Amino acid sequence: MARRTKADALATRHQLLDAAECLFAEKGVSRTSLNDIALAAGASRGAIYWHFKNKADLFNAMMERTTLPMEQALQQVGHEPGQDPLVELRRSIADAMHRIAHDERTRRVFEVATLKVEYVDELMAVRARHRRVQADNVGQMERSLQAALAQRALSLPLPVALLAQGLYALLVGLIHTWLLAPETFELEATAEASVQAYLAGWGLLPAQAG
Repeated sequence: MARRTKADALATRHQLLDAAECLFAEKGVSRTSLNDIALAAGASRGAIYWHFKNKADLFNAMMERTTLPMEQALQQVGHEPGQDPLVELRRSIADAMHRIAHDERTRRVFEVATLKVEYVDELMAVRARHRRVQADNVGQMERSLQAALAQRALSLPLPVALLAQGLYALLVGLIHTWLLAPETFELEATAEASVQAYLAGWGLLPAQAG
C-alpha cells in the first residue's frame, strides 16, 4: 500500500471538515454522529480519530478554519502606527459582516454555531471555545475603544469594558437575527448604521458621521 503523504492527510482532514460542516447545518450538531461524518467524507471512522479527539474537537476545528482569519484581523487593530483605532475597528467589523453576508461557507458556519449547536456534555469544549473567543473579542474591542478615547482626549461615564461588551452584544444580536431571516434586512448596511449610532451615542463619533 502506498504511504500516505502529508498532502493526503491534509486533504482527508479538509474532507472531514467539509462533511461535518454540511451535516451540522442539515441535521444539527447533536444529531450528527462521527460515523455520519466519516461516511459523508468517504473516510473511515478511524480517520476521524487520527485527526480529531472527538466531535467537539472536530467542531472547533471547523469553526477555526472559517472564523480564525476574522479573529486575527480584529487582533491586529491598533497595531498600525498612525492609524485611528476606531477606523480600524469599524473596518474589521465591516469586513466580518461582508464575509458573513456573502461567503457561503462563512454564513453556514455561523448558522451552525448560532442556531444548530446544543451545549450538551459531549460539546462542553465547544462552549468553552465560544466563551474564550467572546472574551478575546470583547477584550480587543475594549483595547481599541480605550485607544480611540485616549486619541480623542475623551472620557466616558461608564467603564470602557461595558462599552465593548455592549458593542459585541449588538453585533452578535444582529448576526443572530439576520441568520434567522436574511430576507428581512441587509446585514452590512444595518450593522454599519447600528455601530455608527452606538458609538455616536457615547460621543466617540459625530452623530451624522458616515
